[in-house]
Amino acid sequence: MLRLTNVQLDLNHQPEELQQAVLATLQITEQQLLNFSVFKRGYDARKKNKIILIYTLDVDTNCNAELLAKHEKNQLIKATPDTSYKFVAQAPENLPQRPVVIGMGPCGLFVGLLLAQMGFKPIILERGQEVRQRTKDTFGFWRKKILNTESNVQFGEGGAGTFSDGKLYSQVKDPKHYSRKVLHEFVTAGAPDEILYVSKPHIGTFKLVTMVEQMRAKIFELGGEVRFNQRVDDIEIEDQQVKSVTLKDGSKIVTNFVALAIGHSARDTFKMIFDKGVYIKAKPFSVGFRIEHEQSVIDAARFGKNAGHPILGAADYKLVHHCKNGRSVYSFCMCPGGTVVAAASEEGRLVTNGMSQYSRHERNANSAIVVGISPEDYPGGVLAGIEFQRRLEEKAFALGGSSYDAPTQLVGDFLAGRASGEHGDVVPSYKPGVKYCDLSETLPAYAIEAIREAIPAFERKIKGFSMNDATLTAVETRTSSPIQITRDKELFTSINVNGLYPAGEGAGYAGGILSAGIDGIKVAEAMALAMVESFKTAQ
Repeated sequence: MLRLTNVQLDLNHQPEELQQAVLATLQITEQQLLNFSVFKRGYDARKKNKIILIYTLDVDTNCNAELLAKHEKNQLIKATPDTSYKFVAQAPENLPQRPVVIGMGPCGLFVGLLLAQMGFKPIILERGQEVRQRTKDTFGFWRKKILNTESNVQFGEGGAGTFSDGKLYSQVKDPKHYSRKVLHEFVTAGAPDEILYVSKPHIGTFKLVTMVEQMRAKIFELGGEVRFNQRVDDIEIEDQQVKSVTLKDGSKIVTNFVALAIGHSARDTFKMIFDKGVYIKAKPFSVGFRIEHEQSVIDAARFGKNAGHPILGAADYKLVHHCKNGRSVYSFCMCPGGTVVAAASEEGRLVTNGMSQYSRHERNANSAIVVGISPEDYPGGVLAGIEFQRRLEEKAFALGGSSYDAPTQLVGDFLAGRASGEHGDVVPSYKPGVKYCDLSETLPAYAIEAIREAIPAFERKIKGFSMNDATLTAVETRTSSPIQITRDKELFTSINVNGLYPAGEGAGYAGGILSAGIDGIKVAEAMALAMVESFKTAQ
């Protein structure tokens, strides 16, 4: 087949115009065209009142070879690449050990699924609850302020991505088309087909819950196992080789192959592996606030007269500003038509995050507005970033009234340096509730200074961004892991512990659902090949 890229049509084009564009691009007749399908559809909204749809199409004709030769100098017409997934190994009979996967967020889920599909019968250990019970625990926290420290936004089946916007796009390099494998598995598990072709696919929490359950059932069907409420409290390492894992109840699983997909908030596990001598280094992350506007304001700023168009949906944005003090401020995890949610996982500490459902029909838009920081900002050792995060979370908890209500301030008051007393037109969506105050106490002075400079700069890109009644809610600290568990670039094992495979966002190798799933595939492949080689050597 042929792949046509950058096929541009008006936002309101008729269906038959897409076929006419194919015929015109290839310079063929309707009789020569066999069929075509949409591989990707995006849009260009730089001119908001003249938005263009941009298609990538897969086309089959009765003269593909001739057309490739005819258009060989046209970079927009190429042979369609093979994006089908091919397994790298198959488990031998009578393997003496089973691989263990610690954590069942997006990365751990795909490590386990791929290993199961290759016949290795993995054991997945998840410290939290299965996804439906976890959802009850999380919504219970939002309603009643009762935090379950092992079952919440951060911990449990599906990982932190379950309570998010469900974004399924990433900027990671993907030469082997692993992202297609991730998306196809999601569709098989119940995601809408459109995630295969829209440029910014997303799912939302309620759909993710059902999908995660379906993928877990598939792992069981293939001989794998998932154990909930099973926190790993120790990893036995002997002569730089993993030997076993010990669970919180004292039971032990003997294995030489462990994937560590624990997410960015497993602070106790970070300390445990550091104490065991696993090589870890501190890394940069970001901290800041959640900002909320009415979604209609963002729609009008981005899409003009086309706001509300069904193809466009709720508008998003991506912003960055480089400040005079040398800091960078940027938007992160933008949730159109969503809510700000309580994302704490430790008692006495307050964390915010953003979430959207598939419909994106809530009144407000929100995103994190965060400041980049580096290990130089929190000296004190490899794990000092964790303590830095905790101090900010404790400040926010206290400022909100020590009840998991979040400290909140109007943007106009924040920019003017005065405390807020009540909301304006933008009603904060954070649950359990909010307490109006002065947020300058929640972050270091350099971060407050940077955000105060950035918000008016963002106004020049998104009209209404610095409006007085927009709200800021503190504090966003879990943008990414504060550490990296360094691994070998080819073997994917820890650089000083054989058989330990750091994976996903918690290890510093992903940043979202799709990239975490891609990393899970890479780690599963590395584990499978290593297990096959180990089995052959032992024969």
